[in-house]
Amino acid sequence: MVEVTILSDNRVAKPYPRGLRGEWGFSAAIGNVLLDTGQSVAVHNAKLLDVPVETLDSIVVSHSHFDHTSGMLDLLNVMDRPDVYCHPEVWAPRYLDREGEFEGAPLGIPYTKSTIEAKANVVERRAPVEVADGVHALGEIPRPHQDYVIGTVERDDGVVDDPIVDDQSVVVETAEGLALVLGCCHAGLRNTVEHAESVFDDDVRYVIGGTHLIAVDDERIREITDWLSEKLDVLIGAHCTGTAASGILRKCLPDVYEPAGVGKTIQIE
Repeated sequence: MVEVTILSDNRVAKPYPRGLRGEWGFSAAIGNVLLDTGQSVAVHNAKLLDVPVETLDSIVVSHSHFDHTSGMLDLLNVMDRPDVYCHPEVWAPRYLDREGEFEGAPLGIPYTKSTIEAKANVVERRAPVEVADGVHALGEIPRPHQDYVIGTVERDDGVVDDPIVDDQSVVVETAEGLALVLGCCHAGLRNTVEHAESVFDDDVRYVIGGTHLIAVDDERIREITDWLSEKLDVLIGAHCTGTAASGILRKCLPDVYEPAGVGKTIQIE
């Protein structure tokens, strides 16, 4: 059995233990692996939830955005030099491209590679890699269907639209199929599910985390919901799933869908 506990999310799932904190971001403990680090509350919430983050062996970085990486240094300060698995392009400077007050604001990881290497073993991979027994970082994801990209990235030849090629998820192998734990799913939910099934030659039965359906109109959400209805036993939407999508998913998949939130724990057999 693998236990998934949400340590950082936009909302708190329950009133106890007292003092749990929400934030715009995501982090989840998956057995002995951490997916993402949120912005600032993961260590605080882990203590209240009795999740011993100091004993975890590795961190998987879903992508570089600050709401998934800003808490990394806080976690590395209490962990014993874990392995940090990430795409090699995670360190590139990134900026918000939305018009308005925050246009041009830094969007990427607020640390240099050397800062993280001082406290962790950085493992850069584009391909899938097993990070614990039966738990894998999925690596770079092909995108035949819609993806959900935002922002710009700084390259050697200038600042360009960011394809967020570093986006990846975590796959847990179970006897009943695959469990997919998402950070933000900028690569696209259908692309990510289909790639996981192709790599591991098995069906995805659980989806947990940020689906980025916040960026999709209602008609497209219903199309994705219809497709998922034939596949999933459990869908737990976090972070960037969005209020509209959460409502549609709850209505269309009442026996499958539920929202996440800090403190929520999911048992995967």
